[in-house]
Amino acid sequence: MDKRSKGLDNMIDQDEFEISNVLIEALPYIKKFHDKKIMIKYGGHAMINESAMSSTARDTVLLKYVGMQPLVVHGGGPEISRSMDKMGKEAKFIGGLRITDQETMDIVKMVLVGKINTEIVSKICLHGGKGIGISGKDNFLLESSKRDPARIEHENGEILEVDLGYVGKIDKVNNQIVNDLTANDYIPVISPIGMGNDGNTLNLNADTVAGSVAASIDAEKLIVLTDVPGILTDPKDPESIIRRIKTDEIRELVKDGTINGGMIPKVETCINAVENGVKTAHILDGRLDHSILLEIFTKHGIGTMIRE
Repeated sequence: MDKRSKGLDNMIDQDEFEISNVLIEALPYIKKFHDKKIMIKYGGHAMINESAMSSTARDTVLLKYVGMQPLVVHGGGPEISRSMDKMGKEAKFIGGLRITDQETMDIVKMVLVGKINTEIVSKICLHGGKGIGISGKDNFLLESSKRDPARIEHENGEILEVDLGYVGKIDKVNNQIVNDLTANDYIPVISPIGMGNDGNTLNLNADTVAGSVAASIDAEKLIVLTDVPGILTDPKDPESIIRRIKTDEIRELVKDGTINGGMIPKVETCINAVENGVKTAHILDGRLDHSILLEIFTKHGIGTMIRE
């Protein structure tokens, strides 16, 4: 090594070398996913913690600046429950679904559209992105209908049907509005409410919305941020994460009880997405800084990748 090269090495510290290595590792993925749509479902810690939400928004903007087309769907269940509590209204659930009367629906709209959506949009804009908030009612994005009554078993064995109120299921995705927005360099931020056939607002599951919209726009990836590292063979052991799994293998894990509780609707959303055109779905730990970037731009990723 000549004196000049040795001098340059002394001027560049180890951190700068590591940064260059990270960029080199990311290059194949930047090329591979250029101009591809990436659907990100904000949930868990990434929704509750202010700093985490800002960090996730910044990472979303970075995807846009390296040539991808990110879209966001957000939830808001805990915030809705807190708002209901402040207003003296008890939150009631059946099978994980919130019983939604008209008063509750008004609170849901206030929290999802009026508060959370605008907060995410403002953070995306703050970090240099063109964020724009929409809901499933805009341009009939999510045509929906009321869910059937929930069936519960009474103590005496009698089966009772309980009306869930304004809880909906998606019948059709009219994706023109999101395609128009992404084509004009916007990052759509979608609130999970739907348009009923009578014009009423319906409360939708955010995971389901993310998967349905992702499939309708032929997204390359669906990324679901939650508060666990991914799919675990042992829920008490974070090291038991399954890095890659196919849809039929997931069904077996649901059947034998390995996957249970709140993870079931998430994996069902991922299964439906990849079986309807999304290349891969990912369940990531939103508590980890830059989890989206680590999953997309590194060789091994950090969460669970699901493919057909």
